[in-house]
Amino acid sequence: MPSNSYEKPDFWSRKAFSEGYPARSVYKLQEIDQKFAMIKKNSNVLDLGAAPGSWTTFLLRNLGEGGKVTSCDLNPLSKSVKGENLTFIQGDLNDNEIRASIKANGPFDLVVCDAAPKTTGNRIVDTASSQQLVEMAIYYAQTMLVPGGNFVVKIFQNGDQQMFLKKMREIFNQAKGFKPEACRAESFETYLVGICKK
Repeated sequence: MPSNSYEKPDFWSRKAFSEGYPARSVYKLQEIDQKFAMIKKNSNVLDLGAAPGSWTTFLLRNLGEGGKVTSCDLNPLSKSVKGENLTFIQGDLNDNEIRASIKANGPFDLVVCDAAPKTTGNRIVDTASSQQLVEMAIYYAQTMLVPGGNFVVKIFQNGDQQMFLKKMREIFNQAKGFKPEACRAESFETYLVGICKK
């Protein structure tokens, strides 16, 4: 076995490929949804930091015909990710024009964010970059979710989870941390979940 499990496809990567998903991250969203019932039929969902598109694909498959997904990323989605009820916006989520384009498709019933910073290998730097992404995602949840809407965002552990959970408890009826089994064992990512926006 290689010293680093990222070098070879694991069970989740092979499963994702066989089921037509661009990446293994889909099973993290699946687990989160099974535990917290985030995805409601025919709802309007915003997927932040969506590329290559596994979460978008899962949402499109599970929302029903009346559902809509707006996905945004600096990078394009995989060519296999498409749907009549999908709007893809390519650009920087902190850019005012991009924000306006996204807002025009809202308000949303669910905001999801599996975005990760480009990692440097320096845990302090990477954790700080992750925190900035979480702050950005919370901004979108706060300003574009309907009352009763749900939210999930990835965070690197030690990234001030308690501070973010405290902030999320002001916005949502419930806020919790959750680490899906599909996260790699050596990964220090986890997720923050907000249930039922006030």
